[in-house]
Amino acid sequence: MTIMKELLGLRPSAPIISQYINSLAEAAKIPKGTTPGPEIKSYSDAVYFNYYPLGISLVFVPTDGYKPKTGLELDHLQQEKLVLDSIDIYNVPKTPVTDTDESKSSRSELVFTTFPVSPIVLPITAQPKDQDGKIIERRPQLDITLESSGKDFVGALGEPDRKGGGTGPSSGSINIWCEWSKDGLMVEFGGAQSKGPRAWDTGKDATWKVITIFRPVKRD
Repeated sequence: MTIMKELLGLRPSAPIISQYINSLAEAAKIPKGTTPGPEIKSYSDAVYFNYYPLGISLVFVPTDGYKPKTGLELDHLQQEKLVLDSIDIYNVPKTPVTDTDESKSSRSELVFTTFPVSPIVLPITAQPKDQDGKIIERRPQLDITLESSGKDFVGALGEPDRKGGGTGPSSGSINIWCEWSKDGLMVEFGGAQSKGPRAWDTGKDATWKVITIFRPVKRD
């Protein structure tokens, strides 16, 4: 199967993108010839191609001064002026979503099903260095299952370049998230272990909720 990072930088019409979506539909056991088309969410700075039954969203950004209007349909987009900037994949819990949970999550996010391929294999090419300038050896790839937790990501990638969440307004907390900028990977974690004032103590056992894949930030 195509590695997701190979899709970054491509136009929506690139054959490899449609081939990849078809492969996901096959993995999801969707009958051949009935692969779902994307639901489009367009904004001036980004256009989302949401494949809800496949648990994936392709995020395109406009180029050449193009500014899409809000609410455009697929046929009205200038697809030749869009490039794939990032990919979001979803891991939806099997337990029913309550009204309280929905109030703390994006309604559109709740529509996604779980990404149908497991494990998700991501090559690890970046080679970080320690304080003495020595290269830190890491695995050549990261195998992500639906049960992969915070400690699994940190164990494979090391400490994140950026992180946040764990606290929030009185109406609810923000899920913890970690970003490995130079690997082009951001992970938001889900469940009760990823929220609240002790989230960074319990978050090591929280499983991932949303993974965002983007082009890595170059190292110095």
